[in-house]
Amino acid sequence: MGRSTETFSKKEKEKKRLKKQLDKKEKTEDRKANSDKGKSLDEMMAYVDENGNITSTPPDPTKKRKNLVENIQIGVPKQEAALPADLIRNGTITFFNESKGYGFIKDLQTQDSVFVHINGLVDPVKEGDKVTFETEQGQKGPNAIKVKKAVK
Repeated sequence: MGRSTETFSKKEKEKKRLKKQLDKKEKTEDRKANSDKGKSLDEMMAYVDENGNITSTPPDPTKKRKNLVENIQIGVPKQEAALPADLIRNGTITFFNESKGYGFIKDLQTQDSVFVHINGLVDPVKEGDKVTFETEQGQKGPNAIKVKKAVK
């Protein structure tokens, strides 16, 4: 007698294939039973109300707003130029190393620590001095420039 050519793995693969076919038939029958093909255009329509929410009712024409093309802004809004008085900030020297030529100022308004180099000084300063300064963007963050001792 010859051996059967069907092995266990072949039987398992055949079972899986038949199960897939059955599942696929069930899904198609379910789709046909629950299809939306019979709906009218009005039932399928979705609207956006004045607040930007999706709704099934058409929007009220009395609440319609007109937007001018000039008022639509694409991208990042441009910053207004700051007044010269707003650029001057007040702070306290928290650390200053004269031999290395740098230090830090604690901004009194934002409580941020701002780097200051000896080239940015107008008056000689030491730790604890109250100063006025302007900032510019450096490689690693804001740098203090035009640093002067504050008038008491």
